[in-house]
Amino acid sequence: MPDSPTPARLGSDNPPRVSAGMVESGRIELGRVHDVEVLDTPAVRVRHPSDLLGVVLSAVGVVLVLVLTTYAQNTTTGVAEDVQGFASLLRRLLNVPVAVLEGAVTLLVPVAVLVELAIRRLGRQLVESLVAAVAAILLCLAVGWAVATFGSTDLIGGLSVRLQGKAVLTVPGFVGLISGLLTATGPRARRRTVMWSWNLLWVAIGVVIVTAQLSLPGVAIAVLLGRVAGLGVRYLSGVKSERAYGPGLVEGVRRAGFQPLRLVRVPDDAFENDGNPSDPQPDDDPTTTTMEPATRALTRYSDHRVYELTTMEGQQLDVMVLDGDRQVLGVLSRLWRSLRLRGIDRRSVVSLRQATERAALLSYAARAAGVRTPKLLSVAEAEDSMLLIQEEVPGAVPLSAIPRARVTDALLREIWAQLQLAHGAGIAHRALTSDMVLVQELPGEPVVWLVGWDQGDVASSELARRMDVTQLVAMLALRVGATRALESAGAVLPDDDIAAVGPLLQTVALPRRTRDEMRSHKEVLAELRSALVERLPEADIEPERLVRFGARTVLTILITLAALVVVLTTINVDQITEALRQSDWRWSVVSFGLGLVTLLGASLALVAFAPVKIPVWRATLTQSAATFVALAAPAGIGPAALNLRMLTRRGVSASLAAATVALVQVSQFIVTVALLIVLSIASGTNEATKFTVTPTMLLAIGLVAVLVAAAMLVPPVRRWVARKTLPMLRQTWPRLIEVVGQPRRLLLALGGNVLMTMGYVLAFQASLLAFDQHLSLVQIALIYLAGNSIGAVVPVPGGVGTIEATLIALLSSIGGINPGVAASVTVLFRVLTYWLRIPIGWASMRFLQRKGEL
Repeated sequence: MPDSPTPARLGSDNPPRVSAGMVESGRIELGRVHDVEVLDTPAVRVRHPSDLLGVVLSAVGVVLVLVLTTYAQNTTTGVAEDVQGFASLLRRLLNVPVAVLEGAVTLLVPVAVLVELAIRRLGRQLVESLVAAVAAILLCLAVGWAVATFGSTDLIGGLSVRLQGKAVLTVPGFVGLISGLLTATGPRARRRTVMWSWNLLWVAIGVVIVTAQLSLPGVAIAVLLGRVAGLGVRYLSGVKSERAYGPGLVEGVRRAGFQPLRLVRVPDDAFENDGNPSDPQPDDDPTTTTMEPATRALTRYSDHRVYELTTMEGQQLDVMVLDGDRQVLGVLSRLWRSLRLRGIDRRSVVSLRQATERAALLSYAARAAGVRTPKLLSVAEAEDSMLLIQEEVPGAVPLSAIPRARVTDALLREIWAQLQLAHGAGIAHRALTSDMVLVQELPGEPVVWLVGWDQGDVASSELARRMDVTQLVAMLALRVGATRALESAGAVLPDDDIAAVGPLLQTVALPRRTRDEMRSHKEVLAELRSALVERLPEADIEPERLVRFGARTVLTILITLAALVVVLTTINVDQITEALRQSDWRWSVVSFGLGLVTLLGASLALVAFAPVKIPVWRATLTQSAATFVALAAPAGIGPAALNLRMLTRRGVSASLAAATVALVQVSQFIVTVALLIVLSIASGTNEATKFTVTPTMLLAIGLVAVLVAAAMLVPPVRRWVARKTLPMLRQTWPRLIEVVGQPRRLLLALGGNVLMTMGYVLAFQASLLAFDQHLSLVQIALIYLAGNSIGAVVPVPGGVGTIEATLIALLSSIGGINPGVAASVTVLFRVLTYWLRIPIGWASMRFLQRKGEL
């Protein structure tokens, strides 16, 4: 064998030679362990996902403590007052012990831990602990500075204690230092110094809190910041692997009852490129080419390490190794899937041993049901890993490696027969992909094996078994076509079982590998639905709701949270109350009603330009829902997004829907500009409403015109303008030509835009009349249109703040209204036409979502 590695014992001075093929295939040889040849890729240091999860949870804990400190002020104040009654006495009695305890915690604990690490020659861990300690102190200082600089009075008070008559903000750095140091050092169960140091820290924290030298929230924040620093350092640097490699792996195999001769790691990327056996492999690494295809497929449908085991008796077995540090990923994945999808049982698998026992249970149950699956021979524990040793399937190849021409009807029937055996025993697979189906081409009938049962269920639900059928028919349709896949299912399954597949033909019901393949063949699901209806005309193919919450639900929740933040941080309740108290409530009602009329105007424009028939009522509800979405989107973006969504849900193509929405927006812009021009001319010819155009205004207009013209002379600017405007013109022009040929639609759209714009103008006038302020309609229209247009230029959700400031300034300058009154008018107008419509918009959005319009 060229470049064959020279076996060497672990710890010897002569390390094993590594061949080029092994480097390419990702393996190195550990050498011989107790006369066992081991080829592996040992991970010296690994990043534990649990450390990253701990960082996130600790950071969330810091935020929660800050929130509770701010909004549970009465509770924290009461506790402080209870303690203050005897805190001074305790300080006098425990003065020396407290000082000694603080000194011991601050000095002795770090010294003891670091000395132990130095004695054990754990230099890297010693440096990591010091880095975590320094990072924790810096985090405590940063949080203390941020609270003192930007925090509210309640937050500062909750984190402060009174020392010598003065309030002192306390986020103790020494607590964060010790917490970060001990966290980075490792679990307390490993070293006595770490265990006793944590105990000493908790005692010290209890004493300083009882003696009122530190605040409880401040100490909690310091401990959590220390955890953030320590776990962050552990995750970034990695920790020493506790997985079973080398001697530990060999001992685990022997503990399982086998005498190993050779252990060869199956590379994680082995047999890629859709599993084609013709794919090139490293020429100088014969171990890769001699591995069974079924063994190589194991690495693709599981997240575990896989080894090919050769025993002293010459047996060829597969060893699957489950590692404890990866278990948290499996737990989180199963939890997320069970929460998001309906019909998924909430499993209580939380430990490595439970996961292994579940995999063994499913394997035994499937084999007892008569399913052809590799026999599980033994289970063993080795260090922080669990070993599952099973029979190898000689000569079997995954279905993904079989050319379409060689997939016979007999093979398809045998695949369905194996799944039917499992379902007959109440077992569901839940993750059927082309790598889970192994095929042995023997003389006579093909032999099919179903593998990868560790994600399955015993005593499964009907929905779980229906999902299995859906996954298998979708996977087969990718290989032999939709019609043939359904015909093969019909040869084994009753029509009722096949018809039940229709509502589940969704990508969310498919495993990840099948979903990835579907992205390249998006037409397959549609072909399956058509073939199903052609075979069973009475079959229901309306998608069944499998997802408890999706992107739409998450977006709604985020918009709601954003709305609450905007409302709580921008609304001045006292100012609004005062404005409402001083105003005439009858004109306020009129203004609110006119604001609702604008929704009808916007819906008429959408109905006029829509290429499909849309009821005016549904279009109006969509515009109402846009008032809720506007809280989290800049002005104009929310209505456009919802209009686009409604059109696409009604079967309009994406390009045509985008052109329609763009045309609606362009028409609104044209109507607004036209009204501004007409009203400006009217204001210049009407002496009663004429306002003076000063030389300064003319100079400013001329300067802006010159700057725009000069900018257009610069080629990059011209290209940028063309890039921004030409696509919209190309989109809207064909649709505009079509609408112009239908005068009734064009008049309806223009009428709707005028109704929307004038509705806002009249609502603004009603708000002025509510405070007994009289301006001409022309002045009011100019002030509103100019103020709303200028304020909406700034990309702020809903134009909050910018529109109000612009309207107040224009009312004061053009209208000559007292600034205080102008502010009251503007606040009243925005409350009636913006804030009060938000609950109505939320209700409209929920209604449309239930009806499937959005």
